[in-house]
Amino acid sequence: MSNRLRTEIQEEEAEKELLVEERPVPENPENFITNLMSKGIVTTDSVTRALPFVFFLVFLAMVYIANRQLAENTIRDIDKVSKEVKELSWDFKTTKAEMAYKSTQTEVAKRVDTLGIAAPVEPPQKLADVEVVK
Repeated sequence: MSNRLRTEIQEEEAEKELLVEERPVPENPENFITNLMSKGIVTTDSVTRALPFVFFLVFLAMVYIANRQLAENTIRDIDKVSKEVKELSWDFKTTKAEMAYKSTQTEVAKRVDTLGIAAPVEPPQKLADVEVVK
């Protein structure tokens, strides 16, 4: 006596295998692009032949983008350095004006007064050579 359940399961699996539906492959619609790609100017042979040129164009585009970024970075650096030069110029002019003010006679006298040196009150005397008479 055979197992009835096992034979029923095997029969159901066989029926499922038979019921597999085959879907038809959809055809490409007839439009301008598909006609151009398959029957027109652009074919697989022409695309294969044009591939090195396309790679060359991509390379040129990458070089163009890199050059543009390099130029922008250079411009940013130039702007930063010019701002720094302006700041240093302002510092120079300020320091120069302060030195001109501090080197005046009255300012020097004020600063030297703390050292105990004073400006003479008497005018300077003229020294003359006396000729010796023989």
